Amino acid sequence: MKTTFESLQLAPELLKVTQELGYACPTEIQALAIPPLIAGRDLIGKSKTGSGKTAAFALPLLQRVRLEQRRLQALILCPTRELAAQVRREIRTLGRGLSGLVVLELVGGQPARAQREALSRGAHIAVGTPGRVMDLLGSEALDPHTIRTLVLDEADRMLDMGFGPEVGRVVQRMPSQRQTVLFSATLPEEIETMSGAYQREAVRVEAASPEAAVPDIEQWKVYTPPDERFDALTHVLHRLPHASAIIFCNYKASVQQVTQRLKAAGVSADRLDGSLDQFHRDQVLSRFRAGSVKLLVATDVAGRGIDVAGLDLVVNYELPQQPEIYVHRIGRTGRAEASGVAVSLAVGPADARVTGVEELTGTPIRELPVERSPEPLRGLLEQLAGPAAMASILISGGRKDKVRPGDIVGALTGEAGGLQGSAIGKIEVLDRFSYVAVEHPLARLAVERLNQGRIKGKRFRATLTPSDA
Repeated sequence: MKTTFESLQLAPELLKVTQELGYACPTEIQALAIPPLIAGRDLIGKSKTGSGKTAAFALPLLQRVRLEQRRLQALILCPTRELAAQVRREIRTLGRGLSGLVVLELVGGQPARAQREALSRGAHIAVGTPGRVMDLLGSEALDPHTIRTLVLDEADRMLDMGFGPEVGRVVQRMPSQRQTVLFSATLPEEIETMSGAYQREAVRVEAASPEAAVPDIEQWKVYTPPDERFDALTHVLHRLPHASAIIFCNYKASVQQVTQRLKAAGVSADRLDGSLDQFHRDQVLSRFRAGSVKLLVATDVAGRGIDVAGLDLVVNYELPQQPEIYVHRIGRTGRAEASGVAVSLAVGPADARVTGVEELTGTPIRELPVERSPEPLRGLLEQLAGPAAMASILISGGRKDKVRPGDIVGALTGEAGGLQGSAIGKIEVLDRFSYVAVEHPLARLAVERLNQGRIKGKRFRATLTPSDA
């Protein structure tokens, strides 16, 4: 008998949202994890990226939250700001039927004062990174005594990034009587030790790798000497048509160098690495999701939590040392039963990083026949150049100003705006800012009309994001 969300004993408000979102039936990790989590049990779960893990712990949290008590009841720790933002968005989406629900994001790169003030006003759930959460605990802005559930999301990644000590200090400040939930893509000895130290009689669940359910990712390798890697990247981008692609590098310096060379040639590209503050990270991701940037060059740490619908291509400009990271990277494409392509630039047939991936996945990676064109590299880059189809507009109002996507559409398509709805693309509304994608030729006109008009009776400033100006 097939498991359904109804059989998991979810509240009617949550069932309604799963139906509205088109969730036909729970994923394997959701079916395994939701019942014991609703029952209040500790749980350790092994689940890969893209398996529906966030909803697996978010739905039980929302089921157990007491809305009438506006105090912190659940804390989720994530390894990066980007993943924390993604988890918070998904919790807010799944909990949209719960009136008065307050979910906070507690991460670095944003003013701590605003987060302290938000905590003082009260919230039900917080999603944060270990360093910022520890700072807020230390200043007593975050009171842990009412927390009933602690979730450690992507625990193996937090250990890999050196956050083990901070996680330990956060856990020490939590109430002893609590539910502790631990999710990890792998279960090495360190994770087992963490579970033994932080959990009581934890239920163990393990979902099969989602890659088995997404067979339509074509995996290719291209052999190239290290000093010709950018040339090889150019030929790959030219050889494989794409509307959007992520190029992964191992180092921040590589990200900046590749991005600089692409942009210098007029290619629509931007970067995501650890040197960007949260405002600029949000801006880059919003432009990429909206289609006003074609190529995103990123490190693993900065790119953690990226979720982009319809991503055509992932390129491993530098292969990672750990095969598991490769699996996470290529999982960005081919989601939701769509096809996708992943290409890795390797030194040669003896590259141990390629053989490590093939041993882990049990699938050989085919060599991509990329013929080096006699045309100069500059000519190939010029063929990739040109603006993206969409441009992104930044609006100085967001959720806290009561701005909704429909309000922005109305301002652009109403009498004052005069645009056709078909010219408007993706809209993202954040706390204090919003982003709207508009067809490139109409972008400046749209900015002008937004600045002359009003949104919900208020004036907000609209500007083209820097790379679209």
